Amino acid sequence: VGAESELMSGEAWRAFCRELEKAGEIVMQAQAAASPLDQAEGFRYLTRLLRVALEMNLEWSDPDFPGFYQASHQTAKIGADNPDNHYLNATVTSSRRYRIWGARGTVPILTFGSKANRYAIDGTMASTGGLAVENMTITADGTFDIIVSKDEPRGKVNWLPMADDTSLIVVRQTFRDRANETASQLQIETLDGPARPVPLTPEALISGLNRSIGFVGGTARTFYNWAEQFREEQKNLLATLDQTMFQRAGGDPAIYYLHGYWELGPDEALEIVSPIPDCQAWNFQLNNYWMESLDYRSHTIHVNDFSAKRDADGGVTVIVSARNPGRGNWLETAGHSHGTMLWRWTGAAEHPTPRCRVIKL
Repeated sequence: VGAESELMSGEAWRAFCRELEKAGEIVMQAQAAASPLDQAEGFRYLTRLLRVALEMNLEWSDPDFPGFYQASHQTAKIGADNPDNHYLNATVTSSRRYRIWGARGTVPILTFGSKANRYAIDGTMASTGGLAVENMTITADGTFDIIVSKDEPRGKVNWLPMADDTSLIVVRQTFRDRANETASQLQIETLDGPARPVPLTPEALISGLNRSIGFVGGTARTFYNWAEQFREEQKNLLATLDQTMFQRAGGDPAIYYLHGYWELGPDEALEIVSPIPDCQAWNFQLNNYWMESLDYRSHTIHVNDFSAKRDADGGVTVIVSARNPGRGNWLETAGHSHGTMLWRWTGAAEHPTPRCRVIKL
């Protein structure tokens, strides 16, 4: 009766709108992001988070009828999203069993992770299970099946474990040469759920709206705090930090993350030099203040092990600047004067810290 009354009176919608308005305070309080560009991107960021949240919590929120959706892509970006990745999410519950099936494709790195999504509660996304393609059985025609469950299935099958509070599956497909590699084609279904979903109820709508606004505020707050920490402690350098911080936010256990903050004058560049260890892959990217990758559709804002030009000694030199310095691997600041940045070592034997220095153009 309470949910029906809230819905019919319009109070549920008004409460949602009031909470959405409060999320704007996160953007307005960021003194280091007070330029018109930063503020415009900040408010656009909130609209992007809202789009993702509504997909997650209203459109694909029923764990009995899951489907894969993209939580990060070219126009929705969260927590230093990887331009080399194709991300897929699905809502699940540990009280059900699921089957994921599909075609392998040629993407070099394919991983499946089960997560306990607590972004709306405390800004964390704990890993509860993982499965990498190199540990899977795949048929001769490139197809495969995965069982997702809390209890290990019998027989020799591809298994993605869940825990009691698992609520999300995250699939990462990482490309090296995206134009010439084929993504995996994936589907998911419940093995022990009902035949058809029930019609939308007032309780489900209000719960979805509440979770959505919690996701917007919780996510924006988490990565605002990260950006401020990097700005205060790691300006124009990449630092080796406690990886627990990144894993708590849903990071891939196979990746070692080196975050930092860049800030440059119009006549300055950030020179980054690094040896390259034995690894499955690596990449480096530029983000704005809100930890969204810069526009990689129109600008060169990241480099990876395939695209990089190597130095004579086998290492790499990256130059971050507003205009082309004529050497190294140039990444464009795309109209920005500051932001965050991230170097990833994936499946690396060692994790060297790249050397950073500000130089005059």
